[in-house]
Amino acid sequence: MDATTYGLDIAKRVFQLYWVDAQTGEIANRKFGRDELIAFLAQRPAGRVALEACGSAHWWARKIRTLGHEVVLLHAQFIRPFVQTNKTDAADARAIWAAVQQPGMRTVAAKTEDQQVMLSLHRMRSLLVKFRTMQINQLRGLLYEFGVTFRAGRVAGLDEIRERMAELEDALPRSIVLNLLEQLRRINLFEEDINQLEKRIGAWQKHEAACRAISDVPGIGRLTATALVATIGDAKTFRSGREFAAFLGLVPRQNGTGGKIRLGSISRRGDPYLRTLLIHGARSVLCHTKMPTAWQKAIQVRRPANVVTVALANKMARVAWAILAHGTSYEAHHVSLKPL
Repeated sequence: MDATTYGLDIAKRVFQLYWVDAQTGEIANRKFGRDELIAFLAQRPAGRVALEACGSAHWWARKIRTLGHEVVLLHAQFIRPFVQTNKTDAADARAIWAAVQQPGMRTVAAKTEDQQVMLSLHRMRSLLVKFRTMQINQLRGLLYEFGVTFRAGRVAGLDEIRERMAELEDALPRSIVLNLLEQLRRINLFEEDINQLEKRIGAWQKHEAACRAISDVPGIGRLTATALVATIGDAKTFRSGREFAAFLGLVPRQNGTGGKIRLGSISRRGDPYLRTLLIHGARSVLCHTKMPTAWQKAIQVRRPANVVTVALANKMARVAWAILAHGTSYEAHHVSLKPL
């Protein structure tokens, strides 16, 4: 007899579980507390548990696997069409159960604990960088009100402020100078915290073989490599590099009818943070490479600069997927051949 399939709607305290018993055909839709759910699944025969890839889903996936069940994570956008009534916990659990049984349904790879930790470090760093940028922009704006300007760029601007501190103390009111010093100390603290997080991220990159493998790809550095490996989970979840690039939103939107398909701007689906890192890496390659490839030369002649940048980011994502999925190393002059 086939194993029972469960649709699990998770939350912080209340959990809804929907299933049809594989032996008796009995339909059940029950509500559990956290400990009650774990105890219930521990007593049930091995089955397949489907849940939405939302907050705490990856922890639940690892926990349920230890109880002997197969776990399937589904993206929220693929579950919503199966909600037949008003959105409730019970309706969501039934929708998850229905969605996971559709042929060809796309799934999300469950992340390991190390991958989740790495993504957490990236999120912390991203927020600190945002705070630092806000502080520096505010500092420039306030000083501009007093007729003081500085060189463009974060490093150059802060260095000039520190060099001209004696001049500023004579030209500005004392209360502004005191607040300026406090602001600079706050920015220094942000920079120290960011540097500490980057050291921890770099240590994981050196330890993780997958990160070292894709770091050889031009445009993929420490941040991009660690974020990509932590985000992708299991590369074999994606059938091809094209599908992975689409998952990151690095492919054109399609709008078609009557057999005619129109391509627009990139879809921007998936993780915006990883997509941003790949695009910045591609722009760095285009600006600093001394020996561009024939592909880069050809596309730069045909397309605008921003289109070329996104196209190269797409190519980098595909190359990284191929390295991770097939366990190979980067080859600068590799020529892909279509299977016969």
